[in-house]
Amino acid sequence: MASQDWLEKDFYRILGVSKDVDDAGLKKTYRKLARKYHPDSNPGDAVAEAKFKEVSEAYSVLSDAEQRAEYDQIRAMGAGGARFTAGGGGGQGFEDVFGGMFGGAGGRGQYSYQQGGGAGFEDLFGGMFGGGAPRGPQPGRDIQATTTLDFETAVQGKTVTLQASSGAVKVKIPAGVSDGQKIKVRGKGEPSPNGGPAGDIILTVSVRKHPVFERDGQHLRLKLPVTFSEAALGATVEVPTLGGAPVKLKVQPGTPSGRVLRVKGRGVSSSKGTGDLLAEVQIVVPSHLSDAAKEALEAFREVEPQENPRADLLSRARG
Repeated sequence: MASQDWLEKDFYRILGVSKDVDDAGLKKTYRKLARKYHPDSNPGDAVAEAKFKEVSEAYSVLSDAEQRAEYDQIRAMGAGGARFTAGGGGGQGFEDVFGGMFGGAGGRGQYSYQQGGGAGFEDLFGGMFGGGAPRGPQPGRDIQATTTLDFETAVQGKTVTLQASSGAVKVKIPAGVSDGQKIKVRGKGEPSPNGGPAGDIILTVSVRKHPVFERDGQHLRLKLPVTFSEAALGATVEVPTLGGAPVKLKVQPGTPSGRVLRVKGRGVSSSKGTGDLLAEVQIVVPSHLSDAAKEALEAFREVEPQENPRADLLSRARG
């Protein structure tokens, strides 16, 4: 922003705020006006677009503490007696102001304004009030957002709709997204205060737990209950799959509790590939036995192999 333009533009009036407005009030007013005049909300409306640029320009200066102080000083000089004129009559002229600052007698110093190389009008004011080269367009702020998905939706992917300051924004959640993962939606955050690119939406995904399945990278895990006889003699059992029909899985004779059985290709499918379904065998001991079942088990105990399943455990514990 060239400093001489600040004399001609009343940024407080453009935003409709008082000169002592605080940062919170300034920001609230700007957001309201930015939403009202944003080009996305007024397609093809040149007047609204021009107003949006004017509002953004005003906010860019007033939201920056250093630029706001510089702007207020320049406007105060222009509004008082110190106008940048050729002098003559009452009040200070251009030469009087600079003469006093640099030791010259009022009205007798010689100053020039350059358009090309060398120190021009903007350079002089930059040195006076601490400013440097004009700042380039600043990107808008990022917006932090969250969404909660059920387990199956997170595995399969979904398009969700978020409400941003610029309106509704559709975000495609990729298949296989995990709990706590962040997704960046470029250019859908807050608009720039001075014509730069808009910020981004940073979306954090929260995934609800599933009563059966758990994520293990690209794999899905579950606990597979089997009876003692199924584990000892072998069996073919049904295993549930996420979002599909159950599949049949063969349990080999003598399968111990804790063994993991694999169902190929029934895990998480994403850009990283497709995982498997991992079923961990858990032998279920019946809590109630009929007299016949109890008699049969007692008969089995008489003929079962005389092995101590804890022998290795005790040996390792002794070191």
